[in-house]
Amino acid sequence: MTDARCPVCKSEDFFVKLSEDQFDVCEFCTKDGEIAFAPDADPADLPEITAETETYCSRCAWHGRYDSLGS
Repeated sequence: MTDARCPVCKSEDFFVKLSEDQFDVCEFCTKDGEIAFAPDADPADLPEITAETETYCSRCAWHGRYDSLGS
């Protein structure tokens, strides 16, 4: 995957929801073509991010499929 930027605000910081609870999220960014999770994140709890993953921008109100992010 390539570096991804929000199509609205160009942020590189995103999150995905891990459950129906709106506060149960996992944050990530794109770095050097790779998805980078927080260094202190437990690898067993990390979600798989695919092209179809519903992704939310951490800076603005944009959300959509991961594959709709521009570079």
